[in-house]
Amino acid sequence: MKAIKAQFSNSQIARAVASASFGNDLIIADPGQGYQAGQVFFANDARFLETYFSEPLTNYAVGFRDPNNIEDTVNFICPPVPVGRRFEWKAAVNAEEFLSEVTDDQRAIGADFKQVKYTATDVVDKTLNRGLTMIVDLDNVTGTNWQNQKVAKLLRRLYRNRLRRGLTALAASAVSTPYTWDKSNGCNPDQDVRNELVTAADISGIRPNRVLYGDAAFNYRLQVFGAQNNPAGYMGYSNTPMEAIAAALMVDKVTVSKERYQSSGTAKTQIVGQNVYAFYAEDGVDTEDPTNMKCFVSQFDAEQGGGLVRVYVQQMSSKLVAITVELYEKIVVTYAGGIRQLAVTGPQ
Repeated sequence: MKAIKAQFSNSQIARAVASASFGNDLIIADPGQGYQAGQVFFANDARFLETYFSEPLTNYAVGFRDPNNIEDTVNFICPPVPVGRRFEWKAAVNAEEFLSEVTDDQRAIGADFKQVKYTATDVVDKTLNRGLTMIVDLDNVTGTNWQNQKVAKLLRRLYRNRLRRGLTALAASAVSTPYTWDKSNGCNPDQDVRNELVTAADISGIRPNRVLYGDAAFNYRLQVFGAQNNPAGYMGYSNTPMEAIAAALMVDKVTVSKERYQSSGTAKTQIVGQNVYAFYAEDGVDTEDPTNMKCFVSQFDAEQGGGLVRVYVQQMSSKLVAITVELYEKIVVTYAGGIRQLAVTGPQ
């Protein structure tokens, strides 16, 4: 059995994000002219001059925590791994970890113990520079902390983009199985998830320890259990704290993604939606841990403000100001084995 590696290029992710399942809201490149207040562009190199670097806003961005916990959801599915701009990660041969013979650890008289060799592959990679620029009209701002508010908006957008990239990679690597969660007494959504967890462990040897529900999928779960007049229904409906559900599924963590994005001029779409994902992930991992997916991030040098983000402010004219936030990241599926997706159809 060979280790499964799934890496996604910028163009692949861009196409997936622009597809029907993710909407059509790609940000355009900085045109260099004709700016209007409120516009957001991909940041270009011209914005990253030291002259425009803002240490106070960078300090604010480093300590920023999104009130909607978008960053927490991102870290849930692809834990951050600090690395240099260029780094290596291990692609292990999964089967080697589980090789076993009932006598291979027995030493013969006069001989040495048998040697065990692992053939993990080193993959050379690099983090990608990402950033967004917002154009601000000074006539449209009030107070003294308006720059912080604009930085917060850009960070929320960057985190939402990262979540969608991570979910695109997770979905592309998952084995998807359709499920219908109806209101019959025999339907047990939690048992369906447990069955997928057992199947994943049989495939990869590592039981998934995290389960991610989409908002719609979790609502279906509650609808099913709430309609059942039996002990399973009572227990399933009352086990709403995430810790209780995690204990019932025998995993470390369970979370529900409530995040949306603007999929058209008048509509918002759930990012995870009617899906449930089971996978293996750990906090505080490094480049060699068996986590299914990781978000490699690079810190800036101390003389560049340190931290994982930098902020620049450029006075473009007497009334227009460009605020730019940049960071370095690379989302990689380091091992795709055992990732499961439940594609749920809800009660009719």
